[in-house]
Amino acid sequence: MTLPLGTTIGANATRFAVRAPEASALWLCLFEGEAEQRIPMQRTSDIGGDNWTLELPGDLSGAPYAYRAEGEWAPERGLWFDPAKLLADPYAIELDRRFAYDPRLSVYGEDTAALVPKAIVQPALPDCPQQPPYFTRGGLIYELNVRGFTMLHPDIPPWQRGTVAALAHPAVIAHFKKLHVTAIELMPVVAWIDERHLPPLGLSNAWGYNPVTLMALDPGLCPGGVAELRETVAALHAEGIGTILDLVFNHTGESDILGPVLSLRGLDNQAYAHAGPKADEVSLINDTGCGNTLDFANPGVRRLALDTLRHFVRNCGVDGFRFDLAPVMARGPGFDPAAPIFAEIAADPLLADRILIAEPWDIGPGGYQLGNFPPNWLEWNDRFRDDVRCFWRGDGSIGTLATRIAGSSDIFGHDCRSVNFLAAHDGFTLADTVSYGNRHNWANGEVNRDGHGENFSWNNGVEGPSGDPEILARRSADLRALLATLFASTGTIMLTAGDEFGRSQQGNNNAYAQDNGISWIDWEHRDLELEEFVAALAAWRSACAVWFAAFPQTGVWQTPDGLVMTTGDWDNPVTHGFHFHSTDMQRPYCLHLDRGSRIVACSEILPDQ
Repeated sequence: MTLPLGTTIGANATRFAVRAPEASALWLCLFEGEAEQRIPMQRTSDIGGDNWTLELPGDLSGAPYAYRAEGEWAPERGLWFDPAKLLADPYAIELDRRFAYDPRLSVYGEDTAALVPKAIVQPALPDCPQQPPYFTRGGLIYELNVRGFTMLHPDIPPWQRGTVAALAHPAVIAHFKKLHVTAIELMPVVAWIDERHLPPLGLSNAWGYNPVTLMALDPGLCPGGVAELRETVAALHAEGIGTILDLVFNHTGESDILGPVLSLRGLDNQAYAHAGPKADEVSLINDTGCGNTLDFANPGVRRLALDTLRHFVRNCGVDGFRFDLAPVMARGPGFDPAAPIFAEIAADPLLADRILIAEPWDIGPGGYQLGNFPPNWLEWNDRFRDDVRCFWRGDGSIGTLATRIAGSSDIFGHDCRSVNFLAAHDGFTLADTVSYGNRHNWANGEVNRDGHGENFSWNNGVEGPSGDPEILARRSADLRALLATLFASTGTIMLTAGDEFGRSQQGNNNAYAQDNGISWIDWEHRDLELEEFVAALAAWRSACAVWFAAFPQTGVWQTPDGLVMTTGDWDNPVTHGFHFHSTDMQRPYCLHLDRGSRIVACSEILPDQ
């Protein structure tokens, strides 16, 4: 039997177990206030002697703890053992405070007990009821940042703003239901640390894509810990709304070789992918752009990932997961569509039926893998975003647009695994897409070099805000055409919070470091007419959900003038629209789209039509 890692409370004892295969000694550190008690741990024979354990008498629920490890300090060979470094348990479930960057976290011999959060021993919770996910393909996923979504919401009490619990507020749930949201997708809610260049700039990470521990919820976002997330998920389930967690399994906040020693780096640096020594210096593979890459060829890494997924299903009841830079999970080091992690998830009784969504690209060699994940996975489809934007900007082809609306069969065949979206947390908001031709990221402190350079955006004549009624009218028409195209498309669709009412980030297309009014949603000044338009689209799509699970197998494509489309029509750049008439009675509808008039209309085919 495999030894459980983390903490386990038995009838008369509490056991601690941690993986550290190359350590020469390990200590459990228990804390009472600032007083620290160090207790030696023993190496076990479990998985080749890679783990260390210690059993102490009694129920230690609520006790703060961490680890220290001894071994060789040789960063040039990938060894960062330093007993002066307090190390967070990779299996921590709850932390006593948030991580905060400090240069001393990287200095050998500098004691970090006062700098690193302590884990809190947690008693076992009763399992959440096992039930099918509150989500079906073809539904609407609503992506949101917990803090940014709730900080300015006028109906949420000030003390609750910025927390996971705020998502269960009746006013928030009412907004979800107005949009017929099938599931909300939470940007990272586990504990993260700021990138080291941000504090000197007076900035902080607002998105959370820089985790340290993969299971412990961030104390700032979820001060009530597992119970808070569990209760919020249950409240959403009671309204028929699922919860999907955006998880970062591709790297950790320990960054490159100059980064802090916080957890895995000081316990099990084999967890990171290495290219081997180069010029007397260790070479960390950086397929993420964040300084390191977790090595999913390592069984210990896959075990940590699987145990994390099981934890959130068993203890919080979540319906599924979106995986950031998901090709990393299938690298060993090259991408393998038959990677072990896929089979291990599929074989797990807790995980096999969960919603699994890949962001199917990273920056490593062969990192763009759209369409290559398992058939039960959904995938973010950036081709939909870019091709739909190009069409309505005026330089995209009608044939490509039709393919995207029909479920991107050129990429997914007839599996309909596409998650169609027009905007996401990174890149321009939807309103900024039709208001800015260029990024405006000066507030990020990187001389406007960060963020996507090509956004397939347009400004309708003026860069940024305008009071010109004609420009505002064109932008409004563009937004409605884009949104109607999204809601008329086959596959699952995703709407990023605030795009339903014209949210702007002042042209910032990489607001990860803007924990302020740039990224917080302005509820007071939202475009209520646009919001009502989107609500009507959502109600229509929800009522006709069967149409969007798969595109009709038979139908007639016609020009806006009613003639059958030819190859020449599809390829002609002046073809400005189409009319599709389904002859599949399982999906009896007509779709009409015209670029010149900015019309996208879809209606049911009645028996006498």
